[in-house]
Amino acid sequence: MLLYKFDDIHRGTVNKRPSQYCKSPYVADVEILSSIDDENMCHSPSLGCCGLADKQSFVYLSKMTNLNAKTQFRIEMSLLKDGDNETMVGINPKLGEYIAENALKNDCILGLENIVSYEREKTLLNSRFDFIGIDENNREFVMEVKNVPLADYVDVPKKEKKNYTKQIENKQYNEKIAYFPDGYRKNSTGVVSERALKHVKELQEIVETTNKRAILCFVIQRDDANCFQPSNKDLIYKKAVQDAWKSGVEIKTVQVCWNKKGECYFMRNNMPIYLFDIEGPQSMDD
Repeated sequence: MLLYKFDDIHRGTVNKRPSQYCKSPYVADVEILSSIDDENMCHSPSLGCCGLADKQSFVYLSKMTNLNAKTQFRIEMSLLKDGDNETMVGINPKLGEYIAENALKNDCILGLENIVSYEREKTLLNSRFDFIGIDENNREFVMEVKNVPLADYVDVPKKEKKNYTKQIENKQYNEKIAYFPDGYRKNSTGVVSERALKHVKELQEIVETTNKRAILCFVIQRDDANCFQPSNKDLIYKKAVQDAWKSGVEIKTVQVCWNKKGECYFMRNNMPIYLFDIEGPQSMDD
């Protein structure tokens, strides 16, 4: 099922981020690959996305409609090469919300089929949540969406990967772990995203103090992962998700795949979710 499509998509290679002309980390210099190669400043909404939108990355861009903007293009996807394999990865965080909305409309989110209605970006408690609506049983639900562009054979800090060489060698290309979150932080023991942590805690408060359903939905925008987990790179966030689930917050996934035409297709909504380590329950079904 088609969940999203760009009408006009362009290929490019990142030459520099931040741009040499604009020092914002959200702007990159990208060589647009067309009939006549041209370098443009492009909006990079995911910053470098842990290497997926940094120098020498192969990216796919949409044309921006605001003619007065400093950038004419926006980085939407990254082409990841791993040996002889290629994977298209949706890296613009807003794409997760657009995909989730179309997944809602097409009954592609497990347990949220046939909903009555929904509204976008509504404020509750101290947060603005992506969706608030009424499910098929006339029960109100609150859902926050998180975009998941990252996956690897092991979910460990980069400096520790050398300790897992044999384990990685025995993995198939599509046996990666999708994880959230990861990214730059000043303090290695701090949280990656204060905002994401706040959302989890407030979803927990909602489910503990009201009759509303509280839902955390992770949109995995790549086809080379076979499971999802809150990342071991941010144990504070991981513990918050564990506590929220124990309190009744529903954890859901939607996995999609992109092609080079800028088309996004639904893959599945039942990806295994691992919240705990080997000493605890492994998935939401345990």
